[in-house]
Amino acid sequence: MCAAPLFCDTITGISGNVQAQLGINILLVRLLVRNFGIIDEIDWSPGETLNIITGETGAGKSLVIDAISALLSGKLDETAIRFGATECRVEGTFDLSARSDVLDSLRGQGIDIEDCTMTMSLSLKRGSRPTIRLNGMTVQRSFMREIGQKLVEIHGQSQHLSLLNPSSHLDYLDSYVGTLSMRHDFSQTAKTLSDLNSEIENIRAREADMSRQQDFLSFQYREIERAALAENEDVSLEEERRILTSAEKLKDLAQEAEYILDGEGIEPPVTHSLSKAAGTIEKLAAIDNRVKAQAEVVRNALFELTEVAREVRSYVMRVDADPSRLEEVETRIGLIRDLKRKYGGSISAILEYAQKTQQELEAFSCLDDRKIALAKESETTRQALAKLGATLTERRQAAAVKLDQAVNLELDELGMANARFRVSIQNEESTDGLTLLDSRKVKYDLTGTDKVEFLVSTNPGEPFLPLVKIASTGELSRFTLAIKTSLAAADRVPVLIFDEIDIGVGGRSGVVIGRKLSKLSLSHQVICITHLPQIACYGSRHFNVSKVLDEDRMTSALSELSEDGLLAELASMISGQNSRAAADTARELFEKAAAFNASLRN
Repeated sequence: MCAAPLFCDTITGISGNVQAQLGINILLVRLLVRNFGIIDEIDWSPGETLNIITGETGAGKSLVIDAISALLSGKLDETAIRFGATECRVEGTFDLSARSDVLDSLRGQGIDIEDCTMTMSLSLKRGSRPTIRLNGMTVQRSFMREIGQKLVEIHGQSQHLSLLNPSSHLDYLDSYVGTLSMRHDFSQTAKTLSDLNSEIENIRAREADMSRQQDFLSFQYREIERAALAENEDVSLEEERRILTSAEKLKDLAQEAEYILDGEGIEPPVTHSLSKAAGTIEKLAAIDNRVKAQAEVVRNALFELTEVAREVRSYVMRVDADPSRLEEVETRIGLIRDLKRKYGGSISAILEYAQKTQQELEAFSCLDDRKIALAKESETTRQALAKLGATLTERRQAAAVKLDQAVNLELDELGMANARFRVSIQNEESTDGLTLLDSRKVKYDLTGTDKVEFLVSTNPGEPFLPLVKIASTGELSRFTLAIKTSLAAADRVPVLIFDEIDIGVGGRSGVVIGRKLSKLSLSHQVICITHLPQIACYGSRHFNVSKVLDEDRMTSALSELSEDGLLAELASMISGQNSRAAADTARELFEKAAAFNASLRN
């Protein structure tokens, strides 16, 4: 596994060691192109800084860029397959050791990463669809494009130019001014505010239903509370009802029992007979001590039966039909039966339901308190968010002025003195937005309250327009070079490719462009296709694309130039031939460029 350093948010400007400071050493390590256009095979390992590609018109220089473009987009059709071949293939290997975010994205897709390297491959067979792979794993085109946009930006082919996408401009500006961490704080606070407001709205949306539910629960609780139930009350009431409904029968039975035990009638009662028996046995016991115990048993039985007779007599006096009490008992039993049907099968279940209902009613009261607390917290959070937003806007506006000046200075040096650059920072008013210092309420999102866009004017008196409105590819390339140079330390896209940057440019401006590209290569890997020797001489590595006739077929070949080869190429670019004067001029350009490059890195 590799350790990938984090990208530095704070921008300190370009220095000779800016690559090391920023950790932007993600490189296109290798590019393999097979059977693409007139390319048979190119196996290319560009350098870490400024790579210059030269060659005759039509030799296939742009095919190299087209191959990279196809790889990044995952788009390829059969017209790209070399005549006579059945399959074309483009493969790029990148060093990702400085970008933990890209590594995390890959691992999130289950893509195996070893030694922090990633190989993107795109192949197409005739009659088939393109095959897109990352480290050998098939992926969706959208994911390939997402990763590609983080690694390479092609200037001269607008589909890969993030500067043409206004949504990226705020990222550039925040990186430039060093407010990415503050923007993160704003984002987190905005999310907190959103969560608070969502909870408040959820409570409000439920209030009508909750009010009805609260009324219903209150009714249920009061109904149970008024009943004043006691545990096992239903059992006692059922017993009482049985007695009340059988009062006459109970009284008759009790009187009959009393008569048998101790009543007066024709037959002697049980107690009378038992009394006589007790007297007789006691006489026996007086003579024979062995029956003394039996005499005591009979006497005790007499006492107990006498007591029973007395209690039965009392029972007869108490038992009486009471219709009013029976009605009360029946009503109470009916009430309990209804409560059981509504709230549970037993009195304990009813009481348990009442306790639960009471807790829910208390929760409603707590919910009101919660809503009040949420409203207070929401307002406090909104004020904190507005303060953060105001600070963000203030710092962005100050940085925009500096960036305007820096880019316009770059444009002057690039020979575009009539062109101007401006960072537009706007906001949109909204009744439910954040309140600014001037009391206006404006919309906001997770990035703040500002809508940032880079605007340009190509000539005096012309309005400022979005970059995408620039018609000339050459102008667009130089505008982006000026912007990229100014934003170099803040730009996270590590590989920059410039094609057609020298269109309409003379030698003097070419020197300026060459130096800008050289400076830019302190923080980026730069690849530039050029026809101008004043630009080409500033490369740290030089490559030439040429047409080669192989078995009666023309193919493009890419080769690295030695110092002598470079001098010859520069001379040829100067005059079209290797004359002595052209060679002297070429050497002069080479030596001045070498001295300039050395000064940057010392």
